[in-house]
Amino acid sequence: MAGMGSILFSAKAIVVKLAYQYGADSATVLALRMLLSLPFFWLAVYWQSRRQSSVPLTRQDIFTVIFLGFVGYYLSSYLDFLGLRYITVGLERIILYLNPTIVLLISLVFLKKTIVPKQWVAMGFAYAGVILVFSQDIRWDSHQVTWGGLLVFGSAVAYAIYLIFAGEIVQRVGSIRLVALASTSSACFSLLQALLLNPSALWTQAPEVYQLSLFNGAFCTFAPMLLVMLSVNRIGPGLTSQAGMLGPIATIFLGWYFLNETMSFIQILGMLVVLGGVAILATIKPTQQPRPELSEAE
Repeated sequence: MAGMGSILFSAKAIVVKLAYQYGADSATVLALRMLLSLPFFWLAVYWQSRRQSSVPLTRQDIFTVIFLGFVGYYLSSYLDFLGLRYITVGLERIILYLNPTIVLLISLVFLKKTIVPKQWVAMGFAYAGVILVFSQDIRWDSHQVTWGGLLVFGSAVAYAIYLIFAGEIVQRVGSIRLVALASTSSACFSLLQALLLNPSALWTQAPEVYQLSLFNGAFCTFAPMLLVMLSVNRIGPGLTSQAGMLGPIATIFLGWYFLNETMSFIQILGMLVVLGGVAILATIKPTQQPRPELSEAE
C-alpha cells in the first residue's frame, strides 16, 4: 500500500510531461491539477468530520494555512512543473528525494538545530548521487539541465519549508484537513496565475490534457496521500518511509517506458547512492522529522 502510494505520487511527473506534449503550459497544468483534486480532498474531510469533530480554526490558523498552501503546494509544484520542461523525470525525482536533507539544513541554519556527524555523511552520499546523475544529463544540454535542476531544487526547498511549518499546526488541525485547506489555498493561487497569464487556456486545451489532469488530481495527488496515511496507521511511519524508496526507482522505469527517456548505468548508480544516503539518514533520530502523510502530498 505504501509502495503503491509512492509510485503513484512519483507518476505525477510522467503525467505532467505527457500533458506538455499536447501543448499545455505549466501554469494551466498546475491549475487543472489542483482544481480537479479538490473535490476528493473535501470528500475525505467530510467523511472524517462525520466520525470526529474538528477543532475550529483561529485567525492565526487561517493565515498559516494560506502561507502553507502558497509555499508547499503552489510555489513548490509550480517550480517543479517548470523544471520538468528541462530535465528528465528521473533526475527530477532524485532531486526531490533530497527533501529530508534540506529540512535538516534549514533546521541547522534558521532553527539552530544540531546535525550529528553521521547525518553529514548521509547527506554527503545523497548529494554525491545527485551530482553523479546530473553530470551525465548535463552533457546533452548544460544550460537547460542546469536551469531545470535549479528549479526543481527550489521546489524541494519550498516544500521543506512547508514541512517545517506544518509540523506544529497538523497536530491541532489534522493531516487530512490541513492538506485539503492548503490545497484550496494553492488552487486559488494557481487559478489566479493561470487566468493572468493565459485566461482562455483553462477551457481550450485538448481533451487529453483534461483526462491527464483528472488522473493527476485523483491518482497522483489524492490517492497517494490516502494510501500513505493508511500505511502509517497500519505499519508505522518507519516502514512507510522505507517503502517510499520505490518512488524514484519506479520513476526512472516509467520515464523510460512512457517518455522514451534514457535509462543508463550511471543514472541507476546515482539513484542508488541517493537512496542509500537517505536510508542512512532515516536510521538516525532526526532533528526535524517530517510526517510521512505530509511529505507524500506535494
